[in-house]
Amino acid sequence: MVENTVKWTPMRILLGVLLLIVIGTTVWWFFLRSRPAVLVEWQGYAEADYVKAGPTQQGLITAVHVARGDRVLQGASLFDQDDTFDTDAANQAARQLGAALDQLANLKSPSKPTEIAAADANLAEAVAARDKTQSDLTRNQKLLLKGYVTDQLVDQEAADLRSAGSKVLGLQAVLKQAQSPLGRDGEIRTQSAAVEAASAALAMARWRVAQRHVISPVSGVIADVLARPGETLVASAPVVSILPPANIFVRFFIPEPELPHVHSGDDVTLLCDTCPPDLKAKISFIAPQSEFTPPVIYSESTRGKLVFLAEARPAIEGAVLLNPGQPVTVRPHQQGNGP
Repeated sequence: MVENTVKWTPMRILLGVLLLIVIGTTVWWFFLRSRPAVLVEWQGYAEADYVKAGPTQQGLITAVHVARGDRVLQGASLFDQDDTFDTDAANQAARQLGAALDQLANLKSPSKPTEIAAADANLAEAVAARDKTQSDLTRNQKLLLKGYVTDQLVDQEAADLRSAGSKVLGLQAVLKQAQSPLGRDGEIRTQSAAVEAASAALAMARWRVAQRHVISPVSGVIADVLARPGETLVASAPVVSILPPANIFVRFFIPEPELPHVHSGDDVTLLCDTCPPDLKAKISFIAPQSEFTPPVIYSESTRGKLVFLAEARPAIEGAVLLNPGQPVTVRPHQQGNGP
């Protein structure tokens, strides 16, 4: 019997090795193609920052104009407090301001019209007397040269002219004083300051009245009404809780091994039962310290013990689709939004 032996030459060995490499590479490639892609997912839930509107002053609630679930616009009336005391205080401040303004106007006003008219008449009479004396003196000075009058008469008329001029100056000062404000500069400045103080007191009183009628600082949905008419609340105690759409966000947890690949400002995709397939959000916050996985969060793909709290905020048109407390799955935007 003849034995068939295979002679292993170097060439055959090389071809065998190459064949094994090709077979191994093909098997490895098909193996990778058959493995499902591992998606990175982070579990979270929708959350919101509520705006709680309350009074700035202690007082009795007299009316609440909204109910839970109502949609309100910024500036809409929310509730009223009893404003009796503040209204009376505002009226008193208005009367005090009016009295201060009247006093200031009196200090700035001139004398009575009759007093000014009398001073003007006296001045006119003095001017006429001075002019007559001036005319007599001029005529007699010419007559003195011809010897028709004495030096004594001319000297007397010159003295009378000086006296008449002084009287005119005095009456001019009297008329100017009658036409000037009655108060001195210092008195006017003091009263002007009093008017400013009264104006500030009135503005403060009116502000207090306005604060008794609280309006909505934002547009949104009334999440809850926390007080009713008849209750007396201290300042800053919440009466109405408002949820603005812009304040809705998603809070989720990133496992510690994946944290180096996530940054604030990154885009993510949000997945939930009511979410559209292309709902996007932007990471707005990543906690600087780690924490243990909260017991309410469970996922087969999230096994890390340490996680970092993060927040992502969608655009307003996407935020209105989320309800606070709703479970949400967050994926990095690069992975797409498929299941």
